[in-house]
Amino acid sequence: MSTPYWVAGRPVTSDDVVEVRSPHDGALAGTTSQATAADVERAVAAADAVAAEFALTPAHVRAAALDHVSRRLAERITEVAALISAESGKPVKWATVEVNRAIATFRWAAEEARRFSGELQRLDTEPASDGRLALVRRVSRGPVLGIAPFNFPLNLVAHKVAPALAVGAPIIVKPAPATPLISLLLGELLAETDLPEGSWSVLPVPNEVASELVADPRLPVVSFTGSGPVGFAILERVPRKHVTLELGGNAAVVVAPDWSDLDWAAERIATFSMYQAGQSCISVQRVFVHRDVYQRVADAVVENVRKLGLGEPSDPATDVGPLINEAAARRVETWVREAVDAGATLLTGGTRDGATVTPTVLADVPAGCKVVDEEVFGPVVVLDVVDSVEEAFGKVNSSRFGLQAGLFTHDVRLAFKASARLEVGGVIVGDVPSFRADQMPYGGVKESGIGREGVRSAMADLTEEKVLVLTGLEI
Repeated sequence: MSTPYWVAGRPVTSDDVVEVRSPHDGALAGTTSQATAADVERAVAAADAVAAEFALTPAHVRAAALDHVSRRLAERITEVAALISAESGKPVKWATVEVNRAIATFRWAAEEARRFSGELQRLDTEPASDGRLALVRRVSRGPVLGIAPFNFPLNLVAHKVAPALAVGAPIIVKPAPATPLISLLLGELLAETDLPEGSWSVLPVPNEVASELVADPRLPVVSFTGSGPVGFAILERVPRKHVTLELGGNAAVVVAPDWSDLDWAAERIATFSMYQAGQSCISVQRVFVHRDVYQRVADAVVENVRKLGLGEPSDPATDVGPLINEAAARRVETWVREAVDAGATLLTGGTRDGATVTPTVLADVPAGCKVVDEEVFGPVVVLDVVDSVEEAFGKVNSSRFGLQAGLFTHDVRLAFKASARLEVGGVIVGDVPSFRADQMPYGGVKESGIGREGVRSAMADLTEEKVLVLTGLEI
């Protein structure tokens, strides 16, 4: 039976059937259908029509709906994780982590919906404003088009849906073509709530239809997560819209000479350069280690990488699964080969079997190689030796990306220096840049994006300030 898509909160199917298959072995994960042009129009028209009503929906209604989704995800965690693994090839251990994060994301959104209240500002700081008080609230900018990627097909959709519903903004979700099923399951949970008709839709559509949605004036906000070229093309196409972009990176780690537990640092670097098969915007890609500790760290990273389990994504022992398709794996294989041909040292890995790339560690990579300059988005990490932390900071900043960076140090002064000097959206001290708490502001600078996710930050991004001034008051 084909999984329906959702138009203004109602299940719909079409004759344009889509089979979703695992990148691991081609097994059928499920079927759905492409939304028709008529259904896309119905969804957009419904979002536009309900926008004013939804913005005035009581906070308890929105919060209850978000709490419901959080609770239902928790009740169905095993099933949801299995579906993520089946359609994306993500190992079930990491799929389970993703579901738990989505549970928290919806829970945070419910809590924030209840306290998203604005602020009072007294205006009698000047004589001309005696007796005046301003109430500054944030109100919805209007319906949102949320375009989601394949690598976190549940939680990155949650980071678009939950904040939008929390502020009373209708949202149309366009899931990634490779991973629509989990978004459609999320629609099933939303359909169990009392949210007004038109406040949400989930539409599997080709990218060319998504381009038409981007241009539609009835969707004044576009929230996009994905590749930089596509994201910036959206920004250039609709400069008068409010566009938020969460794009790529080639996340860096600096290991300072004062860090005491080098084995733990190496284990974290190994794990989070290869988790999700490297298909994370904050996967560890570049590692800068002080010369005093370089060899110990390099040896330990290689040792830990070789321990990572490859195999069936459904096996809880599997650490690294396939990339999203064989074309992506071939690209990663080519970039590794180019680096080795240019003089890089291959410490481990570097082979490919179908869509799976063996976890790969490189050293001595010459400047200008793609594995350093671009976003690999695969299970590859590059080790580099530096003679000072200042040199490492310079190399971190040499990238055109700037999402997050990690710094292993016990020196609080160095931590503050890193925060001041590193050109990134976030610095993680004592850990890798892959750490993300779903309630904290998350986003990048330079070519890593515009705007911030994290539930409250996204709610601010989806709203604008509106001022009510009261006159003749005794303050």
